[in-house]
Amino acid sequence: MTQAPEYRLLAELEAAFDDLVERAEALVDTWRLSNADAWSFDTPRADAAWLHRALLDFWYQEGQDGRSTRSYIGLVAANEAVMKKLDAVNAAKRILAEQFAEIRREVPSLIPEIKAVMPFRHPALHDHLRGVGLARLHLKQCWRAIPVAPAEVSRIRLAWYTSGRSIKRLSVRDAERMLLALDSDADHIRIQLRTLAGLPDSEPLAQVQPQAPLMRANLFFREPLEDGHSRLAMNVALPLFVPATNGRLPDINQPSSCPPEQRTRAKRSDVRLEEAPLLPSLRVYRYRDR
Repeated sequence: MTQAPEYRLLAELEAAFDDLVERAEALVDTWRLSNADAWSFDTPRADAAWLHRALLDFWYQEGQDGRSTRSYIGLVAANEAVMKKLDAVNAAKRILAEQFAEIRREVPSLIPEIKAVMPFRHPALHDHLRGVGLARLHLKQCWRAIPVAPAEVSRIRLAWYTSGRSIKRLSVRDAERMLLALDSDADHIRIQLRTLAGLPDSEPLAQVQPQAPLMRANLFFREPLEDGHSRLAMNVALPLFVPATNGRLPDINQPSSCPPEQRTRAKRSDVRLEEAPLLPSLRVYRYRDR
């Protein structure tokens, strides 16, 4: 009897998830046996238990915004054996993401079941959540890649990055539908609808979403890379693995305990959006030089 497509896809996803868990645990075990250094931003004890928690935290917690992920900022010195295990974990993450993308295309009705049922395949991983409420599988936390330095590093400088934002292009009709989905009887919404009515349908608009502060690592390499660069900036929401044959971490700084309240970078001179929002309720802006 032919297996229904949804059962095949679900079985493949479960196998990919199991493989990710096994490879992540093997990575932690290999690092622990290497007796190499580690450093964590938010805990004084960066040991194998901390690394296990950081790399295998795949769950929503009670009240967590579905768009957000938890950060585990840290540095891990890694020998060649650890790097091989790390490559295997990131490969497993890519496969899991591909499997889920196929399910989203072919059988999107399976997604709620996946998020609810999959955590129970590995109950030991979420024991620490009992008492605060076990929630669903957080797929983005499953497949986000573990950062890795591409070569040996002489020093690392960590700093908060608070200027990030995402920009989504909208049409006038898109913006109108979004406003109408709000309270169209409210005075401030009616004002914005009148403003929008004065624009040509062909004018592109931009919806801006500020991004949460994140930690950025500036890496300074011992030798220039093949492309000639001697430094690299990386966002580090998960522990950054750094090649180190001697098991020691490079020189690092201690960043501030919380991000600055104000924007730390000067505004770009080539910014394409107007200073003030056209539609404040949607954070929608007009482009300059129309």
